[in-house]
Amino acid sequence: KSLSLDIGSLLARRDGKKRQTTSTMARRPARCYRVIKNKPYPKSRYCRGVPDPKIRIYDAGMKKYSVDAFPACVHLVSFEKEQVSSESLEAGRIAANKYMVKNAGKDAFHLRVRLHPFHVLRINKMLSCAGADRLQQGMRGAFGKPQGVASRISIGQVMLSIRTKDVHAEKAVEAFRRAKFKFPGRQQIVQSTNWGFTKFKRDDYVKWKASGRALPDGVNAKVLSHHGPLAARPVEHIQDGAAMKYKRPLHD
Repeated sequence: KSLSLDIGSLLARRDGKKRQTTSTMARRPARCYRVIKNKPYPKSRYCRGVPDPKIRIYDAGMKKYSVDAFPACVHLVSFEKEQVSSESLEAGRIAANKYMVKNAGKDAFHLRVRLHPFHVLRINKMLSCAGADRLQQGMRGAFGKPQGVASRISIGQVMLSIRTKDVHAEKAVEAFRRAKFKFPGRQQIVQSTNWGFTKFKRDDYVKWKASGRALPDGVNAKVLSHHGPLAARPVEHIQDGAAMKYKRPLHD
């Protein structure tokens, strides 16, 4: 009886191994999908059965800290027009996040992934077994099935951003240097002259904040304008002049 049980378990294990090897198929390398060709192919009611992207977290670290907490900002900028898969985006995020947590501390930075993979990648699965030429029709009906997702980026587009304290700016540069190995193409690491994730220069933001004109707005900031009805505003928010003229800051 024990011998029959052992033989039965061995057969079941062998069948399971066979089933596993025949059903799984290796993912096609990302170099096959690096070049941007044709139109964007997003997920829709017509394009169904799209697998979920590997990257699910786009903000890491202290994402709820105020705009005043992290004045320094570092960007990872793409220098190539290409497609980046969601797998490489997740790998780059993990590499940068792990280095910052280990060297700067988990509460000393805010990492943001600026790319979102909306473009669906397709694959035309071909049979590789014996007698495949008898079963399939070659290039007839070659429009493939969804295999994964990728994001399309252009030259000069920001891929990842980190806002942190000034003492940790060099560590953010090193974190992005390590994340560069996870992406195809060429990237450059740029230290921003703006305050955090805002669009204002650091000197301008400090002056506007001292005069009460710049207000924190989550991870961003807004500058009070002199336009609009005065009745709905507090007295301290009423301004008598413009903050910028032709996108150039004005200071009293």
